Amino acid sequence: MENWTQTLSAQSLLGIAAAAIVLILVLIVKFRLHALLTLVLVSLLTAVATGLPMNSIVNDVLVKNFGGTLGGVALLVGLGAMLGRLVETSGGAQSLADALIRVFGEKRAPFALGVASLIFGFPIFFDAGLVVMLPIVFATARRMKQDVLPYAMASIGAFSVMHVFLPPHPGPIAASEFYGAGIGQVLLIGLPITLITWYFSGFLLGKVLGRTIHVPVPDLLSGGAQDDDLPKQPAGAATVVGIMLIPMVLIFLNTGLSTLISQKAVAADETWVQVLRMLGSTPVALLISVLAALLILGAKRGEKAGALEKTIDGALAPVCSVILITGAGGMFGGVLRASGIGQALADSMADLGIPVLLGCFLVALALRIAQGSATVALTTAAALMAPAVAQAGFSDWQLACVVLATAAGSVGCSHFNDSGFWLVGRLLDMDVPTTLKTWTINQTLIALIGFALSALMFAIV
Repeated sequence: MENWTQTLSAQSLLGIAAAAIVLILVLIVKFRLHALLTLVLVSLLTAVATGLPMNSIVNDVLVKNFGGTLGGVALLVGLGAMLGRLVETSGGAQSLADALIRVFGEKRAPFALGVASLIFGFPIFFDAGLVVMLPIVFATARRMKQDVLPYAMASIGAFSVMHVFLPPHPGPIAASEFYGAGIGQVLLIGLPITLITWYFSGFLLGKVLGRTIHVPVPDLLSGGAQDDDLPKQPAGAATVVGIMLIPMVLIFLNTGLSTLISQKAVAADETWVQVLRMLGSTPVALLISVLAALLILGAKRGEKAGALEKTIDGALAPVCSVILITGAGGMFGGVLRASGIGQALADSMADLGIPVLLGCFLVALALRIAQGSATVALTTAAALMAPAVAQAGFSDWQLACVVLATAAGSVGCSHFNDSGFWLVGRLLDMDVPTTLKTWTINQTLIALIGFALSALMFAIV
């Protein structure tokens, strides 16, 4: 692969990408072929059609990208499912749901879940926060005897906007570095943009879609515990909040240290820094949280070791399909990157001669459509557009707006090559058309609203 050069034209590559997406739709929607088989098959066919070296396709492209995606997802989903199952079976999820309803009222329960997710989503990555929070979402919807979509969209949308727009998440940090924007300015301008974007694209969208799209509360992540399955003395809401704060605090510590290192405020090679960053890495933080949940929600409440083992073991089987399909989505995105399709689309957008702010948004959007990952789209678009941004002579506050506009583009039009598309769809037990009508619309609205607000702020500052 190192010495291989793509010889196909940009138009040919874009045509192959469009054909691959259509083929995925036909195989899944019309022929009902399983998503895992479809993604593996189309990834293989796309790699062959784009001329990738035959001796490198399987190991260097398909398996490598499949494994790379699983490395970031499998542990998080597995540990998050264990934590969610322990919270659910202890009655803690139901207790927290009841507490939210008491404080905010029944009609504002989705809003309450969204606010909680915004807080948890500040330091926690999207996928980790999602698998931890969804049992609470499911319990609240079940408590209200409602479909889950309005509750889930408020929470999922919150984690998404926090991950896309705000430091200390990796995409905004990297884009700020490329553009020379200050982290403080990005935070100050990004926070109101993030909150407004979430309100319309997550909370209100969930209410609107919930009127016509009916998504029952799934049994997937929580194992399907119902009200009459809960213990006689359920864990309290404060206990659940305390346990959920463990990964939040640890991960926030890690990301905070990373920011301090980038600002040269602390040295990365200090032993205490390395130890705290290890403890704050997402897999380790979730592991500590699961162990704490086993002790607090299990052993201290009289649960026997065998019963606890059976509880967490039962959380893993339902998420295996989620993990594998997510890995296959990462595989497809990897093929598009390796073949040069993503670069071809980005170059085509960059050559249009449009205003710099809009150009950053469109290049990021093109990369997102081409290869799937929002973080990759944001960092790559920032690297591509950095020279043009530098030449424009923007102020520090305008540079922050450019970061946010690029971030907005990196999240739009999520589809089959985005591992998040499959993760959300499978965790909510939605089929592909429903996922397109909910998650994809949510992501596209985040992009449009986020860019509009960024452009408005750019004009003001």
